[in-house]
Amino acid sequence: MTRSRKPVRIVLDTNIFVSALISRNGLPGRVLEAVKHQGLTLVTSTEQLDELRALLSRERLAPYIRREEAEDLMRNLEAVGEVVTTDLPDVEVSPDPDDNRILGTAIAGRADLIISGDKKHMLALGQVEGIPIVSVADAVDRLPVGGRS
Repeated sequence: MTRSRKPVRIVLDTNIFVSALISRNGLPGRVLEAVKHQGLTLVTSTEQLDELRALLSRERLAPYIRREEAEDLMRNLEAVGEVVTTDLPDVEVSPDPDDNRILGTAIAGRADLIISGDKKHMLALGQVEGIPIVSVADAVDRLPVGGRS
């Protein structure tokens, strides 16, 4: 009898979504594709979706991200992501309130892994409540995302 492994539950820092849209073939884009095709469970929250929606509507990103791509991403996240809708726990370990909301999302959503590109705040923490915080490159090594190119 074979045991089925439960899907890895991941939280992507908001910067990963933006990077994935800017460069679909880069590591962030491959991690996002793995969520769709490799059985990973993407955990997000209404707070993170609101932050991402506001970020993607900024004019300075318009030259890099088409509005249709941003809208598709938001629809897909709401459809395939597991959205934490309860109040997030108060986490105050980062000087950036947006980072604390991501950490709260991971805790409330019982994530196995947080993936971030924020070296200054998120990656410097290393973990929160036992949940590892890793770079995209480390995530590619840990998860079934098709390896590095």
